[in-house]
Amino acid sequence: MKIKSLIVLTLCMAMLCLAGCSMKAPEKVSTDDSPLKVIASFYPMADFADKIGGDNIAVQCLVSLGMEAHDWEPTTADIALLEEADLFIINGAGMEPWATDLLQTLSNKNLVVVNTSEGLDLLENDESHDGHDHGDQDPHVWLNPLYAKQQMSMIMEALKELDATNSKTYQDNYEKWANKCEELDQNYRETLSPLNHKDILVSHQAFGYLCNAYGLNQIAIEGLSPEGEPNPARMAEIIDFMNKHQTKVIFYEENTSSKVAEAIARDTGAKTMVLNPLESLSQEQLDAGEDYFSIMTANLKGLQEALSD
Repeated sequence: MKIKSLIVLTLCMAMLCLAGCSMKAPEKVSTDDSPLKVIASFYPMADFADKIGGDNIAVQCLVSLGMEAHDWEPTTADIALLEEADLFIINGAGMEPWATDLLQTLSNKNLVVVNTSEGLDLLENDESHDGHDHGDQDPHVWLNPLYAKQQMSMIMEALKELDATNSKTYQDNYEKWANKCEELDQNYRETLSPLNHKDILVSHQAFGYLCNAYGLNQIAIEGLSPEGEPNPARMAEIIDFMNKHQTKVIFYEENTSSKVAEAIARDTGAKTMVLNPLESLSQEQLDAGEDYFSIMTANLKGLQEALSD
């Protein structure tokens, strides 16, 4: 898409945007009807962009369906996509550690980068049970529906700046999905607040923002890396906790191995259930019409079952 008078974001600004991106671009004067070319780092960013942009944008997601997003690395094909893109949407907060180096390789001076976690109150990264380094913050902000709403707002503002002609469409789409975020938040509050149990045992330390929002306590078998495995001492700690608190469910992710969760379940008599951090969906899920809201609703049902007497 040809864009006149678009302020060039220098690579220096692009580096700074990963810590706190500032979206400033003049009004786009479109010379054709082609959609804006939008690249999203991974599934939630692509889903949010698609919801706000609708038919006015063409979204491509870098992390492939069903892939684990934390340790993904870009290919030359991914770099080629960004060379032709108008907008690059990232989560930030350390979720895309590869983005800084990737941006340094680009010759696309008109690429606008938006960091959707800018301005959010980020949780510190507790890697006490994880040998991986994922930065200073927990990046899983989208699992708080009100934070997801804010991420959608930043995407909307970026699209409005790039394409003022369709500004009202972006605003209307945002308001529709912002209301859905508020409804989802209310459903979580009404469902979880009456429950006596507040501890959830998870295989991957991805649910801190969700737990903070709804008064839950996350006990993670491992840290922010879903591929990590606990040592025997950590296994013993988890089993002791479960016995002491009569924990009856261990949550794991469907895109990663459940063998650790299943081993602990066998030793404690608990059962395993899926709690989806929404880092990636499968093609089957997309074909079935699943999205952020349907998966978050399914997560709520699982939490309700696990925490009920």
